Amino acid sequence: MNASTVPRQHQRVLSGMRPTGRLHLGHYHGVLQNWIRLQHEYECFFFVADWHALTTHYEESGVISENVWDMVIDWLATGIDPGDATLFIQSRVYEHAELSLLLSMVTPLGWLERVPSYKDQQEKLRERDLATFGFLGYPVLQSADILIYRAGLVPVGEDQVAHVELTREIARRFNHIYGRESGFEEKAETAIAKMGKKYAKLYRKLRRRFQEQGDPEALETARALLDDQRNITLGDRERLFGYLEGGGRAILPEPQALLTEAAKMPGLDGQKMSKSYGNVIELREAPDGVREKLRTMPTDPARVRRKDPGDPGKCPVWQFHLVYSDAETRGWVDNGCRTAAIGCIDCKQRVIDAVLAEQAPIRERALEYESQPDLVRSIISDGCDHARDIARETMEAVRQVMGLAYR
Repeated sequence: MNASTVPRQHQRVLSGMRPTGRLHLGHYHGVLQNWIRLQHEYECFFFVADWHALTTHYEESGVISENVWDMVIDWLATGIDPGDATLFIQSRVYEHAELSLLLSMVTPLGWLERVPSYKDQQEKLRERDLATFGFLGYPVLQSADILIYRAGLVPVGEDQVAHVELTREIARRFNHIYGRESGFEEKAETAIAKMGKKYAKLYRKLRRRFQEQGDPEALETARALLDDQRNITLGDRERLFGYLEGGGRAILPEPQALLTEAAKMPGLDGQKMSKSYGNVIELREAPDGVREKLRTMPTDPARVRRKDPGDPGKCPVWQFHLVYSDAETRGWVDNGCRTAAIGCIDCKQRVIDAVLAEQAPIRERALEYESQPDLVRSIISDGCDHARDIARETMEAVRQVMGLAYR
């Protein structure tokens, strides 16, 4: 999906990460490289999901603060730019909690119980007591994270699409319940008139094309037209978005999943790189530690001695070559391993060199940010302020339609 083909009101991207401390190469190749690309194509909001961390690690809350700043430094060191993206901490924008609470009032219990990861996580984390309201309800908080910024796109892997779909269902249900305002059509027609004759005529033409012919291009063009209007209020814009599709006010726009490729970064043992498996290389790990870990990686069991031929497909080191090596190097490794022309140390050295070369600039930038903690906190503070401004705007609309805007 290219930004130029996405309606402007859908060009806001929202993504977050739980604060687990310093990040590893799996995070870099699986998430951060994608964020770095997205920040130049969309309006991006990247947040530290500290409340989400409490849903499974509520007994270890003491380490969250340190983990937050370690993770933010890793973001900045890898190239996440606060000039291009908004970086903030979830718990510093209280409106996330308020919207989550209000959405929970209309979210059926059965929707939460059928979320695929609900039982999967309980199974994987048996040692933890996850029979809590917070854990059951975390998908609602996740939906609030997205909807409060009216984010149009959420970058996820295929295994997370169900969470975005649940968010769409929650938004749809909310809009259905609270978007059916009295005199909706009359208010929509009044809003159209405020656009001026030229744009009002174009809007009606596009609306008719979509409703009579189902033309998706007309819908996208009409949405972009509304996004550019400066003569109508936010409430009018919500009405006209809903009026386009024949519904009520689109108070909380439904987001779309922005599918990302699955992470290709293997762990030291050939499994997915994960702290829970103890097979990671941290982004800022000291060079000596990196060398030691890679030199002691397991290899093809068939290569007991230097002269024994091997099969790269059975060796975890080969998975690193698929990430870091060019075609020529992979050819050298494949042939050399199968003919025993090279030893495992020779093979691993190429990976060691490549990993250290990738880490060097990241480690250098991280040291700069570590030495300037006030700068890091200022970046996050500014991001929180910006995020809060948008969140407050959304909550004003939500409170109004729910009858909570007391005067």
